[in-house]
Amino acid sequence: MKILALDTATEACSVSLLVDDRAIDRYVELERGHGERLLPMIDEVLAEGGIALGALDAIAFGRGPGGFTGVRLAASVAQGLAFGAELGVVPVSDLAAVAQHALKLAPYADRILAVNDARMREVYFATFVAAAGGLVPEGPEHVGPAESVSLPEGAGWLAAGRGLAAYSELDARCRQAGARVFPQLFPRAIEVLELARPLVAAGQILDPALALPVYVRDNVAEAPTS
Repeated sequence: MKILALDTATEACSVSLLVDDRAIDRYVELERGHGERLLPMIDEVLAEGGIALGALDAIAFGRGPGGFTGVRLAASVAQGLAFGAELGVVPVSDLAAVAQHALKLAPYADRILAVNDARMREVYFATFVAAAGGLVPEGPEHVGPAESVSLPEGAGWLAAGRGLAAYSELDARCRQAGARVFPQLFPRAIEVLELARPLVAAGQILDPALALPVYVRDNVAEAPTS
């Protein structure tokens, strides 16, 4: 299986290439300039993997929610590359990518609350259930003030994402409720890749025209991340 994954939804700009069972990664954190870095990073991993773009099975991308400019960049690059190489695409939730990263750090967990900073005094958030077939969303993705985040009940759950670092009161509320907290996690292409892999194996690959960003909030006029 050969999959290219990319993500630019936050300050993190990352690319990951799967060639059979080998993953090749590039990751950098930037205040801006994602567009200038993304294509060279893609060229680097393809060269290191010794594979042409057209030989891929699919292109996966972080489809949001996240910064408007960054989410749009990932979707448009994935779409353009897929159209040019006659490939399909696999959109992956950036909140799910954060949850996947946290679950690798604490694989005993049964629920993961992912919280990304949405700027404008809000956070993106969603809860995922760890199941045998992968992460399953417990409900829709939301955007709202930190105090509006509802916490999972019971023990053995995780809270993860830079939204916790941005809002210390939410971090404290999660800890008081018994969560193990990972406040420094950004979504990364490696987790986008991991979440896309079973979808590609199952043939759940979309036409490039459906490489669309997901913003969650109606008002997307926020500070750019790229």
